[in-house]
Amino acid sequence: MQIKPQTVEAVLFFNDGGVCKEMLYPEFEAMLDGVVSMPEFADQQMRVAYVLINTRLQIRAAVFFYLDFNEDGSADSGWNIPLRNLAERTGRGPDLGAGPIRLACRSQCPVSWYQMHLWDPELTQSRNHLVMLRDRIRRNQLGLLVEEEIPQVVPAERLQMVAEDAWYAADSAKQAATERAEKREQEQRLKAAQLIKQQRLRIANLEQQREADITRLRDLAAQQQARLLEEAAQLRQELLDKEQLVEQLRSQLAEQAEGFQKNREEMSQQLRALEHNSRAEAQASQAQFNEELRRQIAAAVAEYKEQVSIRDVELAYRNELDSQLQQEIEQLQKQRDALIEQSGEQVLKRLSGLGVTFMAYHPGAGHLTIPLHDMARYQQNPLAYAAAKCAVSEEQYGQWVQHYQQPTCVATLSSGERCNMPLDKVEAPSRFFIGESNCCARHRAQDRLRTGS
Repeated sequence: MQIKPQTVEAVLFFNDGGVCKEMLYPEFEAMLDGVVSMPEFADQQMRVAYVLINTRLQIRAAVFFYLDFNEDGSADSGWNIPLRNLAERTGRGPDLGAGPIRLACRSQCPVSWYQMHLWDPELTQSRNHLVMLRDRIRRNQLGLLVEEEIPQVVPAERLQMVAEDAWYAADSAKQAATERAEKREQEQRLKAAQLIKQQRLRIANLEQQREADITRLRDLAAQQQARLLEEAAQLRQELLDKEQLVEQLRSQLAEQAEGFQKNREEMSQQLRALEHNSRAEAQASQAQFNEELRRQIAAAVAEYKEQVSIRDVELAYRNELDSQLQQEIEQLQKQRDALIEQSGEQVLKRLSGLGVTFMAYHPGAGHLTIPLHDMARYQQNPLAYAAAKCAVSEEQYGQWVQHYQQPTCVATLSSGERCNMPLDKVEAPSRFFIGESNCCARHRAQDRLRTGS
């Protein structure tokens, strides 16, 4: 009795450089049970692949999943993914030597609630995780038993001679050839379907990476803009607070000056009362009072002027900082506009690299093929660009175009209307002369007479 080949379960760990560790599934179960730990994976989320290997070291199924490790290197105790069930129920993947494998990953998961715990392998030419798995398994560092394919020998006693009339079975041979052709066609279809599926998986991976990059850039731009707006709002609020403080100081100064004025008036009244007793004493007291009052007022005014000047300096500094922030915002907007323009130039360069040519039609110059380095000059002034191609000035080319579209006399009659006398059309801009080619014989002669006089 022939024994059915056995498959071996293995688990391989990936890092940025490729496969960093491999083990058999019983060792993986012991690690999940906490019997052994992995200190080199402490406090990390590792990308892991579960594979089924046949006796010829060929992969038959693969499941790509995440596994978290604690700070002590032990596996997450809450991890529970039915790897064998996913490997049996998932769809087909690429051919790694033994026919299409069964592949379970984020973009191809038979059970939707396990999708967030799986990851998609990279299938680029420079980095292909499936090729890494195939090459690593072929090294057989796990020490698996390899069964070589030996052709079966039929015992001599089981050999039988067919009848002589059945030796030349043309119909049977033709039927066998037809079956072989159908089998080859079916194999080619399967290979084409596998290739298409592999390319779709690769496209899905690239789309996810692009969406992640776009989201990251949008978040970064939004954060920077929010930070700048927040700083500008904070500075405006500080400026408003400083202005309110200056107003408060000015009002306090006015109140104190008013208080000094009242005190002066009261003391003046007291002086006038003392004048009746002693004029000399009153004069001395008045002089002393005035001097003391002047000193107090001068000291108070100097103190408040100093405070006001300090606040004015702070206010000027805040205004200058606000203007600098406004300039930075304008520069960022200019950079954004420049990036948008550069993105348009990049599109034109990409189209030119793909073999796309830019062509425009102008009368007299015909269909012009515009090189990529002349595209900016052509966009600024298409008429001047066509005139240069015709070796004439822009003015001469523009009037020739008018003449070419309407070959009539452009001279103005005494009534103010245009002559509009039909003329012979000049086909080339280089043979067109302003004042002659676009005027009739009568106005051309008048123009010559005026020129001669």
